[in-house]
Amino acid sequence: MDFIEIIKTVIIGIVQGVTEWLPVSSTGHMILVDELIRLNVTDEFMDMFLVVIQLASILAVVVLFFKKLNPFSPSKTQKERKDTFALWSKVLIACVPAAIIGLLLDDIITELFFNYITVAITLILYGVIFIAFERRNRNRIFAVTDLNSITYRSALIIGIFQLLALIPGTSRSGATILGAMLIGTSRPVSAEFSFFLAIPVMFGASALRLLQFGFDFTGAELAILLTGMAVAFVVSIFTIKLLLGYVKKRDFTVFGYYRIAIGLIVIGYFVLNAR
Repeated sequence: MDFIEIIKTVIIGIVQGVTEWLPVSSTGHMILVDELIRLNVTDEFMDMFLVVIQLASILAVVVLFFKKLNPFSPSKTQKERKDTFALWSKVLIACVPAAIIGLLLDDIITELFFNYITVAITLILYGVIFIAFERRNRNRIFAVTDLNSITYRSALIIGIFQLLALIPGTSRSGATILGAMLIGTSRPVSAEFSFFLAIPVMFGASALRLLQFGFDFTGAELAILLTGMAVAFVVSIFTIKLLLGYVKKRDFTVFGYYRIAIGLIVIGYFVLNAR
């Protein structure tokens, strides 16, 4: 793998590590990046790479929240262990709707909606929704201010909102955060639960793509995969910390405006290049 391919891979890893956690749609950004920065690999490898690289972002969550997510931690009391098992149960329940619908409709959704028009529309649409929602709830006092207060019913509702993210450009984190806030969950808790919800979702998606692609990598392909994952992991660590610090003091309005801007850029780019 030459130096240029390394630089391209690092850029893709940075974009993935940032956009996976912000409510701005990693898919929309990856479509633009793939257009502007094409790796010298097969289409089959690229399709797998763009999914499996997310696994590194998920590992960042596991590392940052290992104690909170580990029900077997010796430093936890019996009640804390019970609460941790309950948290994992809620996360798994929230994953059920997307797992079922995603597996059943994956090919149809890819064929119908995986295009720049859909991505641009959803980027702009949810950008407007975020702005309107935050303006309406500027002074709202949220009822749920810690993870343990999320009920199983609330977890399932958040999981249903995650179905929206099956449409490219929506943003998985954006859909789950918005859904959690709509039912009264505070911004920091909504973001944190969204992080945890990504663990089984992304592990499952990555495992599926790896099995479909196989493990017969060339040396260059393996170098690209490992480099991209390493960069995405490090960038995700910083992004998650920054986002959690940000939402403790501010709302998501700025991400709404950013989504609208990126949506317009996507439309402009493809319209100009179609001429």
